[in-house]
Order: sequence, then C-alpha cells, then structure tokens
Amino acid sequence: MDSAVHDNVKKYYGKRLQKSEDLQSNASCSRGCRPMPASAREALKLVHPDVCARYFGCGLVVPESLEGCKVLDLGSGSGRDCYILSKLVGQTGHVTGVDMTSEMILTSRKYLQYHQEKFGYEKANTDFVQGYLESLGEAGIQSDCCDVLISNCVICLCPDKRAVLQEAHRILKDGGEFYFSDMYASKAVPESLKQDPVVWGEGMGGALYWKDLISVVKELGFSTPYLVTASKILVHNSEILKKTGMFMSDSTAWDIAYASGTYRFFKLPKSRTNKKAVVTYRGTIPDYAEQLDFDTLHVFKKGEAVSVDAEMAAVLQCSRFAPHFTVQSSDNTRASEGETQQYCHLNPFLLADRLVTSVQKSSKPGPCDNKEGAGAP
Repeated sequence: MDSAVHDNVKKYYGKRLQKSEDLQSNASCSRGCRPMPASAREALKLVHPDVCARYFGCGLVVPESLEGCKVLDLGSGSGRDCYILSKLVGQTGHVTGVDMTSEMILTSRKYLQYHQEKFGYEKANTDFVQGYLESLGEAGIQSDCCDVLISNCVICLCPDKRAVLQEAHRILKDGGEFYFSDMYASKAVPESLKQDPVVWGEGMGGALYWKDLISVVKELGFSTPYLVTASKILVHNSEILKKTGMFMSDSTAWDIAYASGTYRFFKLPKSRTNKKAVVTYRGTIPDYAEQLDFDTLHVFKKGEAVSVDAEMAAVLQCSRFAPHFTVQSSDNTRASEGETQQYCHLNPFLLADRLVTSVQKSSKPGPCDNKEGAGAP
C-alpha cells in the first residue's frame, strides 16, 4: 500500500475538509437523474445534521431490496449512507462502515445511540471499524460475509484500486452485489496529476479511466458492470481547472473530463446456469411496485415478460432479487444489447450527456430537478 497517499487523504478529509461545501467540485451534490426512493428520503430525514454536514459522496448508493441484508460500506466517512441503509435493512439486517480516517470514525460512532433511538431499534444494527480498503482482513472483515457492498466516491482516493476490488470479491457472498458511485476520468490520468495532493484529495488524481474499471472487474471474476446513472463533475477551483485541462490555459493542461458514475456488479456462483431467459418482475420490491429501473439497459415493469442474456438471468436467479422475479430459460439466440454495443452503454460520459439533453428537452420538471435525487443532504 502507498502510505504517503493514505496519509494525504487522511489529512485532507480528517482536517482540511470540515463540511461538504469545502470540496472544490460539485461531487457531493452531483445531480444524477435517479430520484431517491421514498423510504430512503424518510430515513435521511432522521440522520443527525452533524453526520450530513460532513458528507463527501458523489452519488446515490441506495440499492433496492435491502431488508435483512448484511451491508458493508467501503469508506463510510461520517456515516451518512450507513445510517440511511441501517434504517432500510431493518432490525434483522446489519450495516458496517469501514474508514481509515480516525476523525471520520469518531464522528460516525458518536451518533450510534442517537440513530438506534430514532429508528426505534432495541439494539444498534450499525458499527464502524477503522481500516484500509486494500486490506480489509486486517480490520476483521471475514470472507463471504456480506450480501451487499456500497461505496460513495472513495475508491478514487485509494492508491491500489485492484486490491480494493479484489477484497470486495473476497468479502461478498455468492450472489452478492457491489453497488457504488465513484469519480471517473475520460482518459488515463497522468502521473504528474497523481502526485498533486489537492487533485488527489478531490478524487481527480486517482480517478480511474472508466474502461479500466470494466477490465479489472471482469478479470477478478465479477459479472459485467451495469451502469445505473451518471453526471458530469464540475470544478470551481481555477488552479485545479488549469492543472487538469478542464479549463484550457496553457500547454501543460491535460484536457481531462470527469464524471460521477454509479455501477453495480455481482459475484456470481461458479455453478450457475448459463442460459438466456425470459424474466417477469413481480412488483414486490418496496418503493418499486410498478417498475424496477435496474440499470440503463434493463427496465422491468410489473407483470411484463422481458428477454435477458445469460448473465442477467444468473444475476436475477442467484441474488437477493430471486424472490421478486419469475425466470424461464429461453432458446433465443439473438445477441444481447451488451454484446452488440461493445460496452458503449457503460460509458458514464455518454450517459451524463444524454441525461442532461433529456432534461433540457423536457418541458416539465423531472427527477433531475429533485435535489434529494442528487444524493445531497
């Protein structure tokens, strides 16, 4: 592990940043076009203001169907997302937050009893541990122990992304999901930007080129990533703009764009059936009675049969979504959209542009106009 990078991030988030507004970009209020579900909105209202004030995420990490799940938040910060999910998993579920910054751990632990009482639980269903995401075993996180992993604009701060994703694969149960938002670059970030402590602290120095995420995820044995939503990152610090080339001013600028992207992918069992299928959503997931927008390609309406490829069929059969779908194997040999488009649908920059255009053409306020849908407190 790169201790210098870790030390810089600890200082940046433990001492320099005291509130969301201290960030030099709009990352903590990036406006994705997916509204926050009603149950999450209600949970957010109960989260302590001090916890919300130190929120530094760049997306909305509230996956569906969480009742009774064991959830791990990688880079939990002040604990805002953990406390929202602790309400959604219920008393029988459990949420653990992991963060390497002592100030963040202290903030999140301070309000354990507060949220237990607010949620009406007999005992707290949330805990926070200090540790590095590249070596979660040292923090006591066991293998095959979690149903869902989340993370919110933290992997871009880690020096070894592959190690983080490898740990995620180790920790997830078969059928488990990693659902996370992060910052991505439009091209590979040069070493000179990676060495800048402010650019790295803001997430831009360590942002993955989005295609590299897909490659690493597949190499480690996860399913293909599914892109849920995306939005452009806007920087309001002139020095950072010059360094990255987002504002072209001299020959040293690198002309890199940044976007927030929310992806989901699964750890599928090796013994799974590998057949295409026709699936029908039962409409039984809370907050999604009529329609489940799984990702940019898959929209499941209640009672409507939909053809899916073998991998999506396996996801729906092997994960916590299984009770909510009927799945019938299909002999249809037509190529799936993912195969024919060669992952173009996973580009967060294309999606962000498309969502902005869609909103601009709309004559009525849409979900992008809902501040709660942006993941902002």
